[in-house]
This record gives sequence, C-alpha cells and structure tokens, in this order.
Amino acid sequence: MRTYTCISGDSHVQFEAEAYAHRVPEKFRDKLPKRIKLPNGGDGRMEPDGTIFNGSTGHYAGHTPENFDPRLAHYDEEAGHGSPKQRLEEQDIDGIDAEILYTIWGRRSYSPEMTKAVVHAYNSYLAEEFCSYAPDRLLGIGLLPHTGVVDDDIAEMEHCKKLGLTGVVVYKWPNGERYPTPEDDRFWAAALDMDMPISVHTAMNIRRSGFGEFSIKYPIEPEGVDRPPICVVDRMSRYGTTHCGCLELTEMIMTGLFDRFPKLNIYFAENQIGWVPIFKQQMDMIWEVNHVWAERIMGLHKISCKPSEYVEQHAYWGYFDDPIGVKLRQEVGVERIIWGSDFPHEVTRWPESQKMLSEQLAGVPEDEKRKMLGGNLAQFFHLDR
Repeated sequence: MRTYTCISGDSHVQFEAEAYAHRVPEKFRDKLPKRIKLPNGGDGRMEPDGTIFNGSTGHYAGHTPENFDPRLAHYDEEAGHGSPKQRLEEQDIDGIDAEILYTIWGRRSYSPEMTKAVVHAYNSYLAEEFCSYAPDRLLGIGLLPHTGVVDDDIAEMEHCKKLGLTGVVVYKWPNGERYPTPEDDRFWAAALDMDMPISVHTAMNIRRSGFGEFSIKYPIEPEGVDRPPICVVDRMSRYGTTHCGCLELTEMIMTGLFDRFPKLNIYFAENQIGWVPIFKQQMDMIWEVNHVWAERIMGLHKISCKPSEYVEQHAYWGYFDDPIGVKLRQEVGVERIIWGSDFPHEVTRWPESQKMLSEQLAGVPEDEKRKMLGGNLAQFFHLDR
C-alpha cells in the first residue's frame, strides 16, 4: 500500500473532447465541441451551434498575475493539460503524492442519449487511458449523465465502480428537479451498496429559490394568504454562498436524507472553510425559531438532532488557501477538512503549494496536519484500503 504525505483533494484534468472522441459512438462525434485557433493566437472551443469559448481562468498554473490573460490559452503548452507522465512530473514539482481529479463538465445541450454516451466515453478514457498510467497517484472522479432518470445515474456509477475510479461527482439531483425528491433515495442507496464515494464540486448547478418559491418540495404547501412568506430551508443556508454547497447540504438535512441513510457522507470540494462555523451556528438559530411552525404548517421533516450536528457527522469540506479557516479548524472539525491545490486553476499556488502550506499550517500539530493533508481524504475515498 502506498504511503501518502500530501494529497490534493481537488485538482482538475483539462481534456478536450478530441481526447476521448474515439470512444464516443460515431453518430455523435460531429456534435462534439471542436478545438479552434482564435484571432488572438490562442486555442478556443467551438460548439456545434457556433458558440465559441476562449481561454478561461482554468489555465492559470505556470503564470503570474502580471502575465496571465484569461482570454488566451495554449492547450498543448499549458500546465495541467498534458499527458499522465507530464502530470506526475507536475505533482513532483509541487510536492504532491497524488491528486483527486475532477473535470469541468458544465451545461451541455446534448440529448439524453448523447449525454449518456459522452459521459460513458469520458469515464472510460479517464480510467483506462489516463489514470491507469499511475492508479495510485492519478485518482479519477467519474461523471454522471444527469438526464433526470435516476437509473441512468446509477448505471453510470456502476460503470465507474467497475473501471476503478475513485468516486463520482454529483452536479444535479438525480431526479432532474432543482430540489431533492424521494426518487433520489435509490441513487443514495446504490452508492452505499457499491461503497462508492460521492462528492459535490463546489455546488450543484442550482440556485436559491426566487421570491415566493421554496427550496424543497414540502409535504404541505398552502396557497394564497395561508402560504408562509419564507422558505425555512433556504433561510437556514443563507450564511454560506451558492458556490459552496451549503444550500444542497441543508436540503439534504431537512428532507431527512441522513436519517434514512446514516452512513452516507458527502465531500464538498473546493469550498474554503472559514465560513463553516457561522453557517452551523446560524442554521441552528434559524431552525430553532422556525421548525415548530414549519413542521405543523408545511410538514417539514422532524430531524433527530440539531442541523449543525448533521453537518459535523456527514459533510467533508475542501479548501485550497484559507488561513482564517485553518485558524478556525476546530470549529469546522479537523477530521472533516481536506486540502486541495485546485491545480491548474487560478487559485492554485503551484508550483509553491508546499511553501503556502508550511506558512498557513505553522503551529498546527502534526497529527492535525496529517489529517488535513491526506488522512481525511484517504478515509473518505477508501485509499487506506
């Protein structure tokens, strides 16, 4: 078994569709985005409908604030955009033993059939043509198709498990709605049966409910003057941002997910952690004031302990550069913190991650450092097996 000293719990692979197109059924290949050369001399991406994407902040590694231009990218020359051999060299430069590897999938306008095919191809390529080069250091996270059909997500999760991928990332509720429903329980049950780690990268592709809307589907939703003017669940999550998974986690708690699945844990990657203590404190205060009437009028699930206790028992948090969060680590929960470099995106400190970590973790006891820099991650993703 490999011994890890420092693992990045949040890094990214930057494949263009051309990398795995040979695994996509031929009838869909002409609908994949194509690499193009832009007038500025950089590389871009064109969708079949003509939409062009130029550059991104995901190509920051290797640049300085003075020479970085988010409009300009050269895919074949960028750090984090090469072969698995290059990736191991980049890890070595940064003092990293291994990386959890996400990708940026975004919103695609594919049909459900094409989405399933492309996601299947991507996962196969990631596992068999990239991570297989060094499976103890290149720890791939699989995508799910999110067609709105729960069985589609379960089937692809099974595929990821057979491929040996380290986990899967959830970008939407499996049921396809903007809120959780009982139908999702088949997905969570399957994940536990497969022993497949589940993560949310920053947050799902949802946003807070609008005025007069509710964040979840309450068992009872009165109309007219009988309709309450606030959504308790939305309000409980207000001290985090929509970029950090706090809304999704609150929805999970207040729809009873962890009461039904007490062994389920979720890793919220790339979120920073300094906000977590006030989030826990304020969600408890808001719940205490509002839960009695919400249970009576709206049928809100009666949880068995304080909301913050579910956070402490079921959520892992990823951070990349957060000296305030490190100071508040006991309030966050040292056993639930996972560091990641976010390489090669703009918040990465590559190739000087170790310098940043030594500064921010100065004075932190060695046993706590070990947990935050790899121990907690190894436990969550079963690397200790």
